[in-house]
Amino acid sequence: MKINYYPETDSLYIDLSSKTSVDSDEIKQGIVIDYDKDGDVVGIDIDHASKKLNMKELVLNKLPFETQTINN
Repeated sequence: MKINYYPETDSLYIDLSSKTSVDSDEIKQGIVIDYDKDGDVVGIDIDHASKKLNMKELVLNKLPFETQTINN
């Protein structure tokens, strides 16, 4: 899973899978869910993320994987 924030567009993309997105559904204005060929969710795109989310904190709790921090 990868979380990418794009400040130039104030959008946040949560990449849940390495599978290719073949379909999308805007579930609410500015929130789009991407699906693979099997209908499984592969990503979530959130426009105007800083207005919809608390961008100052990310809490990961009891996830069974290693974390990485990449500062660009």
